[in-house]
Parts: sequence; C-alpha cells; structure tokens
Amino acid sequence: MPFCKVCGNELAADAKFCNRCGSTVSVSVGAVTPSAAPVGSAGSVGSSTGVTGIVDTQFTIVTTPTIPGYRITKVIGVVSGLTPRTRGVLGKFIGGLQSMVGGEVTAFTSEIEKARLEAFERMKAQARALGANAIVGVDVETADLLQTLIVLSVTGTAVVIEPEAK
Repeated sequence: MPFCKVCGNELAADAKFCNRCGSTVSVSVGAVTPSAAPVGSAGSVGSSTGVTGIVDTQFTIVTTPTIPGYRITKVIGVVSGLTPRTRGVLGKFIGGLQSMVGGEVTAFTSEIEKARLEAFERMKAQARALGANAIVGVDVETADLLQTLIVLSVTGTAVVIEPEAK
C-alpha cells in the first residue's frame, strides 16, 4: 500500500488524492468517488459530481454551498484558517535559480502546499470546536506581503450535515 508523502496516511492503490489531507499523489494512484465514500468513510469528492472537496472519516469540506446526498441541519457560522509563510535564504536562492530556467519553482511548491494544509487544518479545528461536521462554501485566497511573505487564507461556513432520506 502507498502512503501520502505529506501526512503519512495509507492510500488506496488507485488514489489520486490523499483522503486525509487532500494532497495530490503520484499519477499511478486515483480518487475515491462520493458514491464509494459517503460521510463516515474515507474518500475524495471529485469532479464527477461537480463538487470539489475532501471527505474524511469524520468531516467534509467542500467549495460548493451544498453537498449532494446530504442536507444541512444546522448552520453554525463562518470559520477560517490563516497561515503566513516565508522561505529561508537557501530556499530563496534555489527558487531564484529555478526561476531563471523557467517552469515550476519547486522550492516554493512544498511551502505553499504546507501552508494550504495548515490553513485547512486550522479552519477544520475551529469548525469542530463549534460542533460542525462539515464546512461548505470554502474560499481559498493568497496574498504577498513585503515581497517575502505569502499569506494563505481559507474561509467557509461551518455546518452540521446528515444523509438525505432515500
């Protein structure tokens, strides 16, 4: 079984994303669809439903205002996660060299991914503390401060959901 390089979670052999942290994994690994991953089981909500988000064993996070197959029973309120990041001198040097060649600046990719995961975890922790089991309408934003700092912010609405009656 493969494992996520970001969080160490065990992955399905065909996973494209980690069902715990949402990180993209190698091309040889694929996502679990919502039909195979209702809330309460692990999986990634993917483009087959038009819903972008993460479903883990206890918590659902989506960018849409609703979750197909679930109804919102309680709206708790706005939650957010914020994380500022900077690169050290060596990282800036390597990034500068890579930017001269062109293409992806991998020296910064890992820092931005860490910032994204940290901001999502902070938002999720805030929502859980309020009694939510899902976050809908998530918005992700970034900003540069003083040309040395990147701030990543995620905001969403904490809600309580339950499966719709069939």
